[in-house]
Amino acid sequence: MGFKNDFLWGTATASYQIEGAAHEGGRGKSVWDIYCEEGRARDGATGDVACDHYHRWREDVGILSDLGGNAYRFSISWSRIIPEGTGRVNPEGIKFYSDLIDALLEKGITPFITLYHWDLPYALAIRGGWRNPESPAWFEEYTRLVAKSFGDRVKNFFTFNEPQCFIGYGYRFGYQAPGLCLSDIETLPMAHNVLKAHGRAVSALKEIIPDCRVGFAPTGTPSLPATEKPEDIEAARSRYFSIEPNNWSWSVVFWSDPVLLGHYPEDDPEFKKIAHNLPADYEKDLPLISTPTDYYGQNIYQGAVCRKGANGIESVPRPQGASKTGADWAITPEALYWSPKFLYERYKLPIIITENGMSCHDTVSLDGKVHDPNRIDFLHRYLRNLKRAADENIPIDGYMLWSILDNFEWQSGYNERFGIVYVDYSTGERIKKDSFEWYRCVIAQNGANL
Repeated sequence: MGFKNDFLWGTATASYQIEGAAHEGGRGKSVWDIYCEEGRARDGATGDVACDHYHRWREDVGILSDLGGNAYRFSISWSRIIPEGTGRVNPEGIKFYSDLIDALLEKGITPFITLYHWDLPYALAIRGGWRNPESPAWFEEYTRLVAKSFGDRVKNFFTFNEPQCFIGYGYRFGYQAPGLCLSDIETLPMAHNVLKAHGRAVSALKEIIPDCRVGFAPTGTPSLPATEKPEDIEAARSRYFSIEPNNWSWSVVFWSDPVLLGHYPEDDPEFKKIAHNLPADYEKDLPLISTPTDYYGQNIYQGAVCRKGANGIESVPRPQGASKTGADWAITPEALYWSPKFLYERYKLPIIITENGMSCHDTVSLDGKVHDPNRIDFLHRYLRNLKRAADENIPIDGYMLWSILDNFEWQSGYNERFGIVYVDYSTGERIKKDSFEWYRCVIAQNGANL
């Protein structure tokens, strides 16, 4: 048997990673434009052209249609529709997304909009960005424009993609845009503002589009039990839902507990060490932050194995020579079983895997094709584990493969290829990889062939 009959099979992308046309169509700059202009991405790469999706979107919708999926998750470039972040609206940007949405619907593909996939308008960054207490209101204004412009056709939304990254990597550790290394005194209030912005966005979407469904798409590193002994399972669950020392921004519970449980993880010892950096009256914002959502997105790529040891929870090192991706990430297929299982036990919401995929060292072979057996094996193993979770009645609503296209991979530039469609960045040519056909067959059989 396959997945449930209304299972969502799709792929995911992000605006800055694929659109290009950075200086066209009335678009304002984002923090990623500035980061790249400063030469901070690998090899001096920029998103100025990327996959040129802005000009080739009709071709890309055709590719999505050929795949046969029934869903597509993409993000809106905030600065493409509101160039300064607030105020003046750019009609060319609205038209671009409106035309894309219409084309998707004509092909029977359900659009899922991600409101924020890291590309903060630069005009807002110089006003303090997420440090500014007005930032939740800025985000609500933007959300209301999206809802009023597209809500007659789009009913599914994610507010934020991976706050763990754009706050943690962008503002605490400095290796993603805007590339700052700030203290907890500054970044904890920023994180709280992001959570307030999420709550305001959910409320605005529900007000303007009463029949919409909303979630958000965080990430984290799932903890996986070394064995299925109860004590190892409990060790993995406990570690997954705890905050690592000096790593609150990567935590699952720091972000998801306020949104889905209505409180920060106050009992966590690491949270107690940092809580004084939150606004003094942060508790009053928790009802807003926990405005009810409809599903829980989760981006899952790799996990870390642990077990119960004599002196507490022990990490289990990976074997020498263990398989890894082109991005040097661990291959741990069981992450797509244990993470949904643990997340549903804690948060009780249907789960959509909003990203999962693999960077490979893909190349065009002499026969003109792109053969990627490692990616096929990766996806097969991960999806079998997701199927196991679904078979155990964990409500898995969908799976969004990352990504339909090779694209600009943030600070790594064009060094990583995650797509099931190869992109020749010098010409823009698209070549469907072997994994495209494999995934097409899985979708056609609703996973029964896994």
